[in-house]
Amino acid sequence: MRRFPAFAFCVAALVLPSFAVAQERLRDQIYLKEGGAAFTLDVFKPKNPNGGAVIWFVSGGWVSRHDDINETLALALNQTGLTVVQVVHGSQPKYIITDIVKQVRRAVRFVRTNAASYGIDEKRMAVSGASAGGHLSLMVAGLGDDGNPNAKDPVERASSRLAAAAVFFPPTDFVNYGAKGNMPADGSDPKMAPFLPAFGPIKGLPPEQLKAKAAELSPITNVKKGFPAVLLIHGDKDSLVPLQQSEIFGKALEEVGSVHQLIVIPGGGHDPSTVIPGLPRMVTWLIQQIGRSK
Repeated sequence: MRRFPAFAFCVAALVLPSFAVAQERLRDQIYLKEGGAAFTLDVFKPKNPNGGAVIWFVSGGWVSRHDDINETLALALNQTGLTVVQVVHGSQPKYIITDIVKQVRRAVRFVRTNAASYGIDEKRMAVSGASAGGHLSLMVAGLGDDGNPNAKDPVERASSRLAAAAVFFPPTDFVNYGAKGNMPADGSDPKMAPFLPAFGPIKGLPPEQLKAKAAELSPITNVKKGFPAVLLIHGDKDSLVPLQQSEIFGKALEEVGSVHQLIVIPGGGHDPSTVIPGLPRMVTWLIQQIGRSK
């Protein structure tokens, strides 16, 4: 859930084929205005778009900054013909996870509403991210709906359904975190202390209420038949988000018959040691899922 230095993706891009620059970068597209704040995304359009789109949630520890938009990552995906959208959301502690999930779901609807102008096939949209960004990706994937046909805002009438999600080391189950019954929201793990403000006002909650809140914020709670295709990439030496989180999520997807793959990186931690070898495999998987019409 920690933030990653930009060099992680710069180095990872070196193992990909050489690529040309994006045809166009659309900066600061406002997808939501709320409470006096404007939330934006950047669109990276490839020279030869194939219609597929990857929506990357810029998030580490549920903190999101414009400075962390990664052009190298976008261009690596542009090289394959995929359009890339990098979404900046509100950061904790001002915004909690429930707020942030609403924001990024809105971003997905916004992209679909503007799909034609971005060169995107709305049926071939995927979400992606690392750590907290992976968590948000899986939350959005599981909460996809057809939109509100009665909404005055055309963006809210748009679907938030997705074709796929490709994520690095995501937290997936805050009720069983690393072991059955282990809940980081109870404050027992010092490593999780910087992230607990994102959970909202949980201090002093009775155990059952705390468990209910932890379940509400867990992507695994939303796994059901029809869940989009999922790629999970996780290192077996991750000391912050246990590999167990991806393993149990994969098992949950298997139980409902959803397409999924778990790639375990030997020796990989919650850092570039997992991202660098995993990124090319993520790109290949995304091309297979959304890079061409089926």
